[in-house]
Amino acid sequence: MISVNQRAASIVVQMIQECEALDISVKRLKNGANVLDAGIEVSGSLEAGRLFSCACLGGLAQVGFSDKSYHLRDSDGGSFWLPTVEVSVSSPHIACMASQYAGWAVKQDQFFAMGSGPARALFADEEIFRKLEYKDQFDTAVLMLEGRRMPDEDLAAFVAEKCGVKPDHVCLLIAPTASLVGSIQIAARSAETGMHKLAELGFDVRKVKAASGVCPLAPVAADDLHAIGRTNDAILYGSQAFFAVAAEDEELAFLIDRIPSAGSRDYGTPFYELFRRYNGDFYQIDPMLFSPARVAISNMNSGRTFRSGSINPALLRSSLLED
Repeated sequence: MISVNQRAASIVVQMIQECEALDISVKRLKNGANVLDAGIEVSGSLEAGRLFSCACLGGLAQVGFSDKSYHLRDSDGGSFWLPTVEVSVSSPHIACMASQYAGWAVKQDQFFAMGSGPARALFADEEIFRKLEYKDQFDTAVLMLEGRRMPDEDLAAFVAEKCGVKPDHVCLLIAPTASLVGSIQIAARSAETGMHKLAELGFDVRKVKAASGVCPLAPVAADDLHAIGRTNDAILYGSQAFFAVAAEDEELAFLIDRIPSAGSRDYGTPFYELFRRYNGDFYQIDPMLFSPARVAISNMNSGRTFRSGSINPALLRSSLLED
């Protein structure tokens, strides 16, 4: 059986060994848990963000930075470019949905952060796991946190209990949204957002046999709230995802125009403005918005490819490149 925690743990070991070169810090808590700070009290690095993202995907994906500039043309004829993060994913129903998806709201006393990564597959308390029919079995839990408060022994013990492991077998990796690693790990979710949208539309994501995606890397914002806006805009208005599936053409034809973000009632408004409009409540934002901008699905059974969606250069320029 594939163990996303076992695969991710080997990446975490590499990060610990190379922490100085990666510009991250490692702290061993009193109960033996390891905490890797990738952006709160350190700067982080491109390679730290790449490894963070690979571990978050359960070691089932390659993550890299494009050698090619992401050139976009404005309606007025001008052009601009952005660096990009690319992902290529194996077993995407496990890598994206059982591991990378930020589906665990981690709450303990005054601590709160959205949890993603392989530890979710040990806890396996979310509805999605009943659809995936997957639960990891390993003695180490690797959990990624998006936040600005360092986790402590109590949080590590809480995670250990939920995951059925010892506290000294817990690895917590944390990066704020407004950090280099934070921007990278969110940009690495281009395929995951498409997988989640497919699941929300009722498609059996176990039929997805391979996935890849590309997303602009949002420049680090001055604060976490503006970073939430930038990183989401990069996904919603600039990311592209490709899926190779084994399915029926009829179900793909029915779904394809419903997958891209443009099908949402909230499409076209910068995410920072949406967030403020709904008083910071993610759950009031149309869930159909959280999707790649452009999607292609290749049916391995028939040989047909279905495409939908488009990049929004004007909104990307406004959100990512202008003050």
